[in-house]
Parts: sequence; structure tokens; C-alpha cells
Amino acid sequence: MYVPPYFSISDPNEIHSFLLDYPFAALISSSEGSAPSSTHLPLLLSSDKKFLIGHLAKQNQQIQMFHSHSNVLCIFTGPHCYISPTWYESRQAVPTWNYMAVHITGILRIINDPIQIRKNLDLLVRAFESDSEKYSLDQLEPKYLNGLEQGIVSIEIQIETVEGKQKLSQNHSKERQRLIIENLILNQGEGEKKIAERMKKNLEPSP
Repeated sequence: MYVPPYFSISDPNEIHSFLLDYPFAALISSSEGSAPSSTHLPLLLSSDKKFLIGHLAKQNQQIQMFHSHSNVLCIFTGPHCYISPTWYESRQAVPTWNYMAVHITGILRIINDPIQIRKNLDLLVRAFESDSEKYSLDQLEPKYLNGLEQGIVSIEIQIETVEGKQKLSQNHSKERQRLIIENLILNQGEGEKKIAERMKKNLEPSP
């Protein structure tokens, strides 16, 4: 990913927070002589921040590309939206797109231990169920749950490199950034609202 210094997310805590807020990723892999393959799936950051945890359907053909030490790329996409030059103080400008994203490369391994598979499934459910819900895997009949586990391939990805990017018009003047925020706030889109919030935070004075 091309990341100019002024667009970089360098704080590890910001990266970790981003992965919690936007855990749905594209898992990309390739093998010699084949086109790259991708699967969209939730990936959970482990408590020690060293691994990503997830699973794929056993019938997913991408699994055929995995071996004992598969190099993979995981792309996490955050809020994004179109930026119109009509919002600027000058029309001598061009449209652009503001967005946030994190790219992680790592080593994928397939989990075969039934105990670890169950543990990882439980971690995913606990992470994504809201506090107001009471669902847990313990509610399922053992035979039914075992059948579900037979239909997936559990994976862990050891994190090797992390790149974070927040393209939020930081390369423009503060005056122009404020004009963009004002126009984004008028929009009803969720992406526009999130980008406006993040741009506001960038303009806040440092403590």
C-alpha cells in the first residue's frame, strides 16, 4: 500500500482500535502459476496482538492454496467517501476520495486441534455478540456444533507487517479541511459522518 508519511497511522494503539472497529477483511493469497484468490471474512486480533483469528468454509477453494507457511495479505477497510472540489474555497482543484485502511501481512497456519478450534470459535462469538445478547456456543447441541466444526477450516495468521493509512485531506490547508468537514456533516451517509469525525479529531490541538 502506498502510504505518504502524512497519511500514515503509526500509533499501534490506533491500529488495534481500528481492527476492533472494522474486523471484516479481505484475506488474499496466491500460489505459483495461479491468480490471487480472496475471501471476505471477520478476523479477530488476538489478546496478545500477535495473531489474527478466523475460519473459512471447508469447501472454499482458496484453502487449496494454503500450505504449512502461507504468506497472506489481509486488507481491512474503514470508512470512506467522495470529496467534491466544489466544497473548496477555489474551484482549481480535482475530486478525491478520503478513506482509512489497514494492510497486514502474515504467516497463515491451519488449526487442526479440536480444542483450539472450539476456543477460537468461542472467541469470535464473544467478540462480536453485543453485551445485550445472551447467545453462546454452549447453547448448541454437541452433535450440531460438531457438525458445524467439520464444515470449516480454522486459521491463525501470525502478524509480520502492519501498514495503516488515513487519507483525510491532511495535505490540504486547515481552512480547506474545515470546509470539507462542514459539507460532509450535511451528508446523510455513514461513511461521510465517520470521515468527518476523524477529520475533526485531526484538527484538534495536540495536548
